[in-house]
Amino acid sequence: MAYSLSNDLPFLRPELIRHMEEHGTVTTIPKDTEILKTGQHVPVIPIVLEGLIKVCTSFEDRDLLLYYIQPRESCIMSFAASLNNEPSSVFAITEEDTTALLLPIEHVAQWIRQFPDINTLFFQQYNKRYAELLDTIHHVLFNKMDTRLYDYLIEKSRLTQKPVLTMSHRQIASELGTVREVITRVLKRLEQEGKVVQHAEGIEILKR
Repeated sequence: MAYSLSNDLPFLRPELIRHMEEHGTVTTIPKDTEILKTGQHVPVIPIVLEGLIKVCTSFEDRDLLLYYIQPRESCIMSFAASLNNEPSSVFAITEEDTTALLLPIEHVAQWIRQFPDINTLFFQQYNKRYAELLDTIHHVLFNKMDTRLYDYLIEKSRLTQKPVLTMSHRQIASELGTVREVITRVLKRLEQEGKVVQHAEGIEILKR
């Protein structure tokens, strides 16, 4: 499948697009591949062309989903870590088979000086991720787990365009920063309320 950066990122000038296509590498990455580890230095900045990547953080053996990188988006935390030559504070895993344009950081640093309009891409990402992180903090601090879990399932279904989610209770717990037993208990409550159904194929969301 052919991809057109000029269509996906129309605010970037054609000369910059040519440099990105010349020096970047389009790569297809299988589902459930960890493409960035916590503590790793970031060699490339991804721009997702097709698919979905989830970005998470961990603390004391607990993980927490921060945000998803969708098509025509990049990872602002990888961008910041790479420019500062710092190890990554997050890890990233492909949620499904994903095609991404990988931009070597040494070229990105040069393009920032040469083509200031590239900052538009990352400022947009910064604003979006900041809002999403505030929303995550709000959910963690103020919402009960049943609300958090239900909203999480709806968003996951929307992003993957799958009405039935094939996820284990342990995987959900990992992304929400809790334990499997809590997820099992809350899913049973949501099922009793008629909001979800659990069957052999996975978890189906009934009410939107």
